[in-house]
Amino acid sequence: MTKEEKNLEIEKLTEALEASNIVYLTDIAGLDAEQTSNLRRLAFKSNIKLNVVKNTLLKKAMEKSGKSFDDLFPTLKGNTSIMISDTGNAPAKLIKEFRKKSKKPILKGAYIEESVYIGDDQVEALSTLKSREELIADVIALLQSPAKNVVSALQSGKNTLGGLLKTLEEREA
Repeated sequence: MTKEEKNLEIEKLTEALEASNIVYLTDIAGLDAEQTSNLRRLAFKSNIKLNVVKNTLLKKAMEKSGKSFDDLFPTLKGNTSIMISDTGNAPAKLIKEFRKKSKKPILKGAYIEESVYIGDDQVEALSTLKSREELIADVIALLQSPAKNVVSALQSGKNTLGGLLKTLEEREA
């Protein structure tokens, strides 16, 4: 690989890292061609970009990106594949699903919304993370809950203040 090619690869990786807040580093070494193809197919269906990268080029891209990837540098040993997604738990779910048939991929580390997770033991926790949209929906549901109670109390009490007070009184008893 020439110096120009390396610089071009670093630029591509830097752009990808800057554009995403969800980056998983995995080891897929040892998968045969069919398994690798199946993993790539599943990643594509899950809207996850999967690339095998050189550790030195990835480290340089991480340093250039302006994000704090420092805690992931020790994981850049051996074979490294990078998974980039828009959903925080999608790569972990993919890893968990694929492991039903294979021992790989192994999670080296993950960077999710400025949080760093190191080690393969984090797969279970990462797969249960809620996405940003799910968290927003939960907050909206919590905010709507008291208003729904008042509306239902008003409707059950025939829309009168006395009926409302009576309904609320009955609920407390």
